[in-house]
Amino acid sequence: MPKRCAILGAPIETGASQRGCVMGPASLRTAAIEDELRALGWEVSDLGDVAIPPVAPLPHPNPALHHLAETRAWIGALHEAAFDASQTCDLPVFLGGDHSMAAGTVPAMARRAAAADRPLFVLWLDAHPDLHTLMSTTSGNLHGTPVAYFTGQTDCEAYPPLPQAVEPRNICMMGIRSVDPAERARIRETGIEVHDMRAIDETGVLMPLRAFLARVAQAGGMLHVSFDVDFLDPSIAPAVGTTVPGGATFREAHLIMETLCDSGLVTSLDLVELNPFLDERGRTAQLLCDLTASLFGRQVMDRMTRSYL
Repeated sequence: MPKRCAILGAPIETGASQRGCVMGPASLRTAAIEDELRALGWEVSDLGDVAIPPVAPLPHPNPALHHLAETRAWIGALHEAAFDASQTCDLPVFLGGDHSMAAGTVPAMARRAAAADRPLFVLWLDAHPDLHTLMSTTSGNLHGTPVAYFTGQTDCEAYPPLPQAVEPRNICMMGIRSVDPAERARIRETGIEVHDMRAIDETGVLMPLRAFLARVAQAGGMLHVSFDVDFLDPSIAPAVGTTVPGGATFREAHLIMETLCDSGLVTSLDLVELNPFLDERGRTAQLLCDLTASLFGRQVMDRMTRSYL
């Protein structure tokens, strides 16, 4: 595993319907995420938080949209900051913030991968596919649009020009359990690999995850993991404004992160939708730190690890 990590905060909440995600990066720092990674032998640089200046409103044909100008500005700022962070380390970690931040971080990692002449793969751990375009969303919550944007779908033209798209067939979604009709149709059209919670109930998390990691390894790809708090069951992770019952359990989530660590394939990470205002004595922030530690090498017992290379 690489041993240099950079932490970059993305205190964005313009894409969500509830306020509070702006405190996500601070909450993860308070939960000592940097200390956890240093204890595992990583060199960690905290690059601080990205910020945007005030922006003028941006009109759009879809009247449901809110904070479009601010979200557009965040995407542009995060793209540059995330790309720069990736040049200073082996594995950047982006602390959110709502999931619209992935419209900045994922294209930046696709640009990084293209510069290395490698494909980017994305593991999307979320209750939602976030495949709405700016025209198809009825809620107007822009944290539901990043995947449509970074896969180059139409009707996202109000966002910054996309420098590097992600191939939809290089995306694997796990934990999905809340899908709108427009998103369901787009999943079929694009061929994105989706394992909803029923599939996980039937097969467990290991079989689809190992198959996806084998594809990443065979292609010589770089792997970005985008982890939304609502991937987890709200009984163990209440600090999210988009709770959907029936999410991943404590052990399923740790097994995924431990398996990702064993693979040695992860090259960047999002931690998103943490809303400390909805938390219970910091338990969700601490759980995210523990899960990140599992990805970065924490083990209960030393053991031989499986190689996907």
